[in-house]
Amino acid sequence: MTYKTILTVRTDADAPTTALDQAETLVRRNDGHLDVLCLGVDRTRVGYYDGGANAIAISTIIERAREEVKATEEAVTAKLRASEVPHGVSSAITPLGDISRVTAHHARFSDLVVMDLPYGPGKGPEIEPIVEAALFDARTPVLVMPDGQSLPEALGTVVVAWDESIQALAAVRKALPFLQQAKVVRIAVIDPPQHGVERSDPGGMLCQMLARHGVTCEIDVLSKTLPRTSDVLSRHAQDTDAELIVMGAYGHSRFRESILGGTTRNMLEHAKLPVLMAH
Repeated sequence: MTYKTILTVRTDADAPTTALDQAETLVRRNDGHLDVLCLGVDRTRVGYYDGGANAIAISTIIERAREEVKATEEAVTAKLRASEVPHGVSSAITPLGDISRVTAHHARFSDLVVMDLPYGPGKGPEIEPIVEAALFDARTPVLVMPDGQSLPEALGTVVVAWDESIQALAAVRKALPFLQQAKVVRIAVIDPPQHGVERSDPGGMLCQMLARHGVTCEIDVLSKTLPRTSDVLSRHAQDTDAELIVMGAYGHSRFRESILGGTTRNMLEHAKLPVLMAH
């Protein structure tokens, strides 16, 4: 299993290119194809215009989005032509409220979506729904890259967050190409349930499954000594010099939208190294 079709989404020609650079690198390593979706986003409305908006105002908003997507598409095309990786660049103009539908349509045909960290200084409001749409609507794994980070070709340590959930198992399965490359995969189990199915051997069945795929595993049973699970996981990744975290993505349904759950959001707000998530 390899990632043959990789997608990244760009909404700003001047935004950091960490995710685009990583996607390009992964395509080259996997002899794959890179798809880049450039979006011109109308950030002033949430899917509709109010009755007081006149034709000139609407035309100005749309024209601005058209200029932004043109600049983004030109910048991406110039960069990828120089790299000579197989690629395709497409573009669309969408209201902020419709960005999930547009993203999900493209992401569902990809093996992996690579995105910049959705939170932090200079991040627009459109990045979060793009990540959510890929995870919850397209059910495609998302590799989230903090600014300036990259994945080495030879991974040393990968930390897998394991809580026996179907989301965590989905993330592990979709992360197999990375796990098989790693020198060691550390299965992190935080406060395992005393009456769970794996109470006598937390993480043991997952370790066995991965070992049959040629993955070298170690199991770390951790106590929740910090207020948030994401903090415990991040500290453990730092203590073990991990280069990648793999975890399930959780969400809450609100008005038929996917809203990131607490641990998922906290991890994405404070991640210092790449995180691969799947739902």
